Amino acid sequence: MGNVTETFHDDSRTLEGLTPRECLAEVNRLISSPLLQRSENLCKLLKYLAEHTLSTPTQHLKEHQIATEALGRSSEFDPQLDASVRVLTGRLRSRLAEYYQSAGVHDPILVDVPKGTYMLSFERRTGALEPNSPAAAPANGSLEPTATSGNRVRAVMALAIFAIVLVVSGFVIYAFHRGAAGPATKRDDAAELPAAFQTFWSPFIHGPQQTIVVFSNALFVGNPETGLRYFDPSRDSRDQINQHYTGIGELLGVSELDGLFQKSGGNFRIKPGAMFTFDEARGNNLIFVGSPTENLSLRQIPTPQEFVFRRVPAGENRWNEVIVDLHPRAGETGIYPPASEAGKQDADYALIVLMRGLDRSQWTLILAGRSTISTEAAVDYTCDPASLHELLQHLNISKAADLKPFEALLRVKMAKDVPIETQLIDFRQTNY
Repeated sequence: MGNVTETFHDDSRTLEGLTPRECLAEVNRLISSPLLQRSENLCKLLKYLAEHTLSTPTQHLKEHQIATEALGRSSEFDPQLDASVRVLTGRLRSRLAEYYQSAGVHDPILVDVPKGTYMLSFERRTGALEPNSPAAAPANGSLEPTATSGNRVRAVMALAIFAIVLVVSGFVIYAFHRGAAGPATKRDDAAELPAAFQTFWSPFIHGPQQTIVVFSNALFVGNPETGLRYFDPSRDSRDQINQHYTGIGELLGVSELDGLFQKSGGNFRIKPGAMFTFDEARGNNLIFVGSPTENLSLRQIPTPQEFVFRRVPAGENRWNEVIVDLHPRAGETGIYPPASEAGKQDADYALIVLMRGLDRSQWTLILAGRSTISTEAAVDYTCDPASLHELLQHLNISKAADLKPFEALLRVKMAKDVPIETQLIDFRQTNY
């Protein structure tokens, strides 16, 4: 991602005592930081908002304008059906907050996206080091561990007991709208993807079958006012089921995949797990986003051979979901998170599983974390060319024709419910 172009009106005034060039210099530092640089959409949005804020500060941006001018969406983009601009803006706000608490702690200027606007705010930080000083230098972009890109402070309504997040109702409508609209038309202006993307995503984007993305859609009873809990068939009536909730990580993950397919012109459809059928599993390429615990439709397909999700006792009347290595090496327990990390809130685990479909001509991809945050990280990892390049190198895959089934285990570092760093810690090629 290149630097922000210095284009602004001659009569641009300073912002809180800052000149436009000082502001753009800070934006360029942000775009170059590992926390943002691997999310192309975040960088595009930040660059666009910066140039707009500094060149036309009195003109209020609309979601449609951002989607079409900054993110490459078609003129048919409807913000009432597609919440991706709002989601991406919340994700950018979160990444900025995280950046200024880590790599940007000594930056001289603070950048934010005030809630309720699509404008940036710039504020000089008192007592900050000069940007060229060693302490202010951006962290290097090495691939070990790999910094995640994304689609993620989040505009989240956290449900304290279950850490489940209310999905924006517009996105739910959008998902059904996309599902009912049928196969997407191949775009003439489809972008050329990076080499790693062409290798990994080719079966899903360029294959003859349609790709269906199935996101976790856990069954709940209750509502946010009276309290929500998972549906228990032993004591709950099915007419009490509430299916309007899912994790913010799944939401952001689907949004990021949607951007990838839109950009490449791929044939892509979205379905909530509760609406997915076995017939669809037989006739399409599939991408599952979310843990099998909340994505019951995963039970309709073959299970992984190396790593699986299991619930283990965690005290009286409590259970903890872990990832289990079915073939651990000598001296390893094969349980993630290991006992040494039990109770820690800053680390989690996720799986990337690529397998053949029920029909051997099709493919199934599972992107699933122990939590909604690590699910987001798994999607980020597959939507980041540097991460994919690392994974494909380990698997000795150089072109799409060499693609083979595999299972990969990721360790996710988190901060304030945001995945900030993802590391590949194990992988196995399999025979599905």
